[in-house]
Amino acid sequence: MRVVVAPDKFKGSLTAVEAARAIGEGVRDVVADAEVRECPVADGGEGTLDVLLAAGGTRVAARVRGPLDASIDAWYVLLDGTAYVESARACGIEHVEPAPDVALAAHTYGVGELVAHALDNGASRIVLTVGGTASTDGGAGMLLALGAVLLDDDGNQVGLGGGALGAVRTVDLAPVRQKLDAAEVRVATDVTNPLLGPEGAAPVFGPQKGAGPDDVEALGRSLTAWSDALVRSGCAPFADIPGGGAGGGVAAGALAGLGARIESGFDLVVDLTGVLAAMNGADLVITGEGSLDRQSLAGKAPAGIAARAGALGIPVLAVAGRVQLEPSDLAAAGIAGSRALIDHAPSLEYATRNAYPLLREQTAELVRCWLSH
Repeated sequence: MRVVVAPDKFKGSLTAVEAARAIGEGVRDVVADAEVRECPVADGGEGTLDVLLAAGGTRVAARVRGPLDASIDAWYVLLDGTAYVESARACGIEHVEPAPDVALAAHTYGVGELVAHALDNGASRIVLTVGGTASTDGGAGMLLALGAVLLDDDGNQVGLGGGALGAVRTVDLAPVRQKLDAAEVRVATDVTNPLLGPEGAAPVFGPQKGAGPDDVEALGRSLTAWSDALVRSGCAPFADIPGGGAGGGVAAGALAGLGARIESGFDLVVDLTGVLAAMNGADLVITGEGSLDRQSLAGKAPAGIAARAGALGIPVLAVAGRVQLEPSDLAAAGIAGSRALIDHAPSLEYATRNAYPLLREQTAELVRCWLSH
């Protein structure tokens, strides 16, 4: 029996690598001689770098400015000449306590420092993953770190953070383009929100970062001023491009300032994990993540895995921290059966704290049920 194990992370409990190991053990608890291929996956969000390390990448450390200026230790992954830079390593929400003043002040300068570090280390391609940031600065801080010049009406340098960005009037990107040289930049995200508008970065993601209603409006005005200034500098209009609002607009900043293109985070990562090759001849695929819900069906890793396995006629099972989809929804996505850890734990806290053994146990139960049918 050949089984491919391809989960995403269980956020707050297990990395994708750890989850794959637990699921693999659960399979072997039922079928001791099963040939199990552990292929942890990611969708371009938090945890992507851990998956890339497991795929053979090299961790490169760098000390950069955090989202509120204090220096932090960050890192990225180099793999076959490509630098994979996770925005959250430099300006992740985990580095701050969400509050209105934080939402206005947080910036992406450290992201630009990571990109610059990678370029200086010979990377010819940059893949920027943009989830989980504390910032809503449209990637302005990132471009500043790469040499951009942002000035207000009086010719003064515009400060860092989304709150200060409303003063920007002119942008000089020539130093950024010189720094990039011929490097190719791609943005990995499955978020479809644009930079501006009611579904834009400020109203949708600002409250998660501590922004109140007035702060959301202020950030929206700042991002509008930023977009207008970039267009005046010669950038093509980008404010309505799906995905530009990801990471508080850092995706839009990469589009405009780095000549990036937005691609599916899952598609960018899955080819590197070996999971597609491993599926050839497999009898079963098991995937999973922390919460299997409506968002999982919109480009997240489990749906992507199920679609690829389904095209090969391979049945798919899923184990998750919680399952918030009906069996009919799962079946429509190509998932034949599922189990949720929370359904077999006395509390969410217990399930979170004991995710590894629970995942192993519930995988075994799920495989037993599948084999009995």
